[in-house]
Amino acid sequence: MQSVLENVKNNIVKAIEQAAQKAKDEGKLGFDALPAFVLEVPREKEHGDFATNIAMLLTRQARMAPRQIAETIAEGINTESARIARIEIAGPGFINFFLESTWVYDVLPQVEKEGELYGDSATGQGKKVQVEFVSANPTGLLHMGNARGAALGDTMAALMQAAGFEVSREFYINDAGNQIENFGKSLEARYLQLLERDVPFPKDGYHGADIIDTVKGIIEKHGDRYLDMESTLRKEFFIKYALDEKIRAIKKTLSQFGVEYDVWFSEQSLHESGAIDGILDQLREKGFLYESEGALWLKTTEFGDEKDEVLVRSNGIPTYFAADIAYHKNKFDRGFEWVINIWGADHHGHVKRLKGAMQALGYNPDSLDIVLMQLVRLFKGGDIIRMSKRSGEFITLDDLMSDVGIDAARYFFVMRSSDSHLDFDMDLAKSQSTENPVYYIQYAHARICSILRQLEDRGETVPLAEECNFRLLQEQAELDLMRKLADFPMEISEAAVNLEPHRIARYAHELAGLFHSFYNSHRVMVEDVELQKARLVLVKSVQTVVRRALGLIGVTAPESM
Repeated sequence: MQSVLENVKNNIVKAIEQAAQKAKDEGKLGFDALPAFVLEVPREKEHGDFATNIAMLLTRQARMAPRQIAETIAEGINTESARIARIEIAGPGFINFFLESTWVYDVLPQVEKEGELYGDSATGQGKKVQVEFVSANPTGLLHMGNARGAALGDTMAALMQAAGFEVSREFYINDAGNQIENFGKSLEARYLQLLERDVPFPKDGYHGADIIDTVKGIIEKHGDRYLDMESTLRKEFFIKYALDEKIRAIKKTLSQFGVEYDVWFSEQSLHESGAIDGILDQLREKGFLYESEGALWLKTTEFGDEKDEVLVRSNGIPTYFAADIAYHKNKFDRGFEWVINIWGADHHGHVKRLKGAMQALGYNPDSLDIVLMQLVRLFKGGDIIRMSKRSGEFITLDDLMSDVGIDAARYFFVMRSSDSHLDFDMDLAKSQSTENPVYYIQYAHARICSILRQLEDRGETVPLAEECNFRLLQEQAELDLMRKLADFPMEISEAAVNLEPHRIARYAHELAGLFHSFYNSHRVMVEDVELQKARLVLVKSVQTVVRRALGLIGVTAPESM
């Protein structure tokens, strides 16, 4: 079903096109074809509800000043069909449209009809999308970067599903390569140390206390049976045991955080299946590989990279990049039309070369989008909490959920654009004040629930939209609320297409703010029965949309606070 706002926009676009054609037919305007103009919401409210740039785009064809073109088009616009109250020409030739306030009343019946599905659209047209996120090395616990990636990726996937894409969530298990070798060495060293053998800890080992806990578990189950075993076999067992344990722990933590994956993909499977050898053969056949210094190199400079990249080291071992190419080829071969990765910003140098590798293999590099996520800084008591993953001193996602709760963690990680650094104030996240955006939004929902409970206590229910006269909603606070409700489908659609989950966090906060302003100035339960009915449907609609917006982020909507 087309949203109210979309319908209004389409009517304005149609009125603009008809007015331009009419001016052309009357000899007032000359052009061969109308350009692809934009109709958008101006940043400043005083510039109207919508504005278009069509006049500036027609300047060359019409050979007229843009303001003159704008005036000519504006004269011929059928304002009644598009529910336009007035038109103004602004700046170099923008046409600003001020709509009749009555159009917003249409949104309340639509929210009632669609309920929890309000905001869904067919924007994605069933396009197959894969969102890969977190993909943490299974050598330790999940840290703040992983946590932000989890919230962003899961919200992004939820938004895309609401916008009509067919979405699959995927976790890439990095269970091969140097980090796994170091993991094995670390486990072995801790095992021998705990059994009172004097061995040094590896220089590049993992220092986390969780490694010691894992080894204690091995000793508890198996004692010293691996003490005299050959080192390679001992490390193989320790790695398998620890990987199983760590992956189970990661799955459990992410599930508690509200994140469920469709696919868990093993990097090791790419080595075992011959997929890496397969992409090497393909790239060699296409002339993109060469040997130098005993290693095998990919000509990534042909795709804009600063330097060529090694795919197979001189010792014959494939690099992580080689596995990554095979993995992304596998994604496209599974039929995904749009592949999205969420990476830490420290991987920015890897983006161009991976896109280039996909192009070299014959895939469209534009079908691969990589969202780079900036760092998280944790604050407590006004001080930055220093963290070091190498030393094992860092706050885990489990710690954070225990301290501030899942709702605050999910919202705070999403509320800023992924390319912005995030300062996470743990004290603010726990505070029950309007300064805390999560509390502020949830309190709006709880307030509405309280109103509806009062109604229920009186033995009454919220009336149907068809029973109401919404033209009684004339207060600016009421009109602003309905206008904001009308924006919701567009916000979901644009947040999904542009990979901007922070837009929904911001939208929920703004909608809550408008509701609190309305609530503080106007009573819902009033003597005027007809006005009360209209206001009840309005606040019920706000409740529905607040709950849906929070749900997309993975945040609960409590009924009391």
